[in-house]
Formats: sequence, structure tokens, C-alpha cells
Amino acid sequence: MVQIKAVGDCGALVELGDSISEAVNGRVMELNRNINELSLEGVLETVPAFCSVLIFYDPLKTDYEAVSKVLFQLSETLEAKAGTGGRLVEIPVCYGGSFGPDLSFVAEHGNITEEEVIRIHSGRDYRIFMLGFLPGFPYLGGMDERIFTPRLKTPRTRIPAGSVGIGGEQTGIYPMDSPGGWQLIGRTPYRLFKPEEAGKSLYEAGDSIRFVPISQEEFEEISRKQEKG
Repeated sequence: MVQIKAVGDCGALVELGDSISEAVNGRVMELNRNINELSLEGVLETVPAFCSVLIFYDPLKTDYEAVSKVLFQLSETLEAKAGTGGRLVEIPVCYGGSFGPDLSFVAEHGNITEEEVIRIHSGRDYRIFMLGFLPGFPYLGGMDERIFTPRLKTPRTRIPAGSVGIGGEQTGIYPMDSPGGWQLIGRTPYRLFKPEEAGKSLYEAGDSIRFVPISQEEFEEISRKQEKG
């Protein structure tokens, strides 16, 4: 059932479900696309999440009543388009070693080898359900249950940018240096978020990510090319 709520004096939240699923998220992404295609007067930004879309608007140009009326009409005609649309973005990852200090723990927790963890983790495409926590941090769905691993009991105070981690039933990538509690299994040499380029990111919610294993030599070569632009 669709629920629309006011958020302060310049926001409206549309809730399309209460569970993390591709079906619900597919409707979220379709609603987000429909809102943006309308170019509604006064609407400043949309923020899609797992089960909802948050809309920010200029209260000097429109109001909650007008915005919520349009949102309700759009929400009533939605179709679930899970897995459709969006781009497939390949992310190279060097697994293990100093780049993935928790790879051995993930393997031990799942009673499998480190090589199997890498094969399983890189063996499927992951839908980006939402971006959050940090600018450009993708919350990815669809991870194989064999590598589900609980978060660290004590988070690290600093995780290097590009680190790929597992937190419970999800996997994600830290786009910048930050604290964090996910199990680190590898790192990408790609710069995922560029604040100097108006916050440009390699992907957005609704896209899919495919992890591609690379060697340390390949990691260093890509890093050099990234530094040169």
C-alpha cells in the first residue's frame, strides 16, 4: 500500500513497501524516473532508497498538497520493473592481502576457501538498491547467502577509499576514506566519487555492478592511470 508523508516544510516521502526486494525497488526506481521526467515545478531533488522515494521541493514555488497529489497519481499506476533499466558497471577488485584483510574470516565463517569467496562474490551482478551512508556508497542486493558475514563487533576508525566489504547480507564499496564496520575482502583502484566534479559518481541507484577480480599488478597499473586522469 502506498503511503505519502510530509517531511518538514519542503519534503514528501513516498513509501512503496516495507521489505528489501527487487520487486519493491523496481517500483521505487520507476517512480523516481517518472517524477524526474515530469519536471514538476518546484521539485528540486529526488532520493530513491530501498522502499521509498524522498522528494525535496521549493516551498516558495509549490506545496505539500500539490506535490503529494501528483505523487499519489503516479504511485497508483506503477508497474514492478525489477531488474530492468539502469547500466551495468564493471568494477575491478584486487581481493585479499592488505586490500582485503577480512577475506580469510569470511571464508572461515562460511566454511569455504578464500578462492571460493572470490568466485562467489564476483560471480553475479548486484543491483544498486540505493546510495547512502557516504556519497557514492552503493547498497547492493542479491549476494549469495554462502558469504553472508556479520559486521565487525568494533568498527574500524579508517577504511581506505575503494574498499569492498560485506556487512550481513549485503556487499558494498567505500567510495572515500571513512570509519566503517563491514568485513573487507578487497579493494578497487577506481575513484568512485569525485567531489571536484560536482559529486560525479560512476553509477547511480538502479544500476548494477559486476566485480571483476584483478591482480595486484593490474591494481597498481590502473591506479597509475587514474592518477594521470
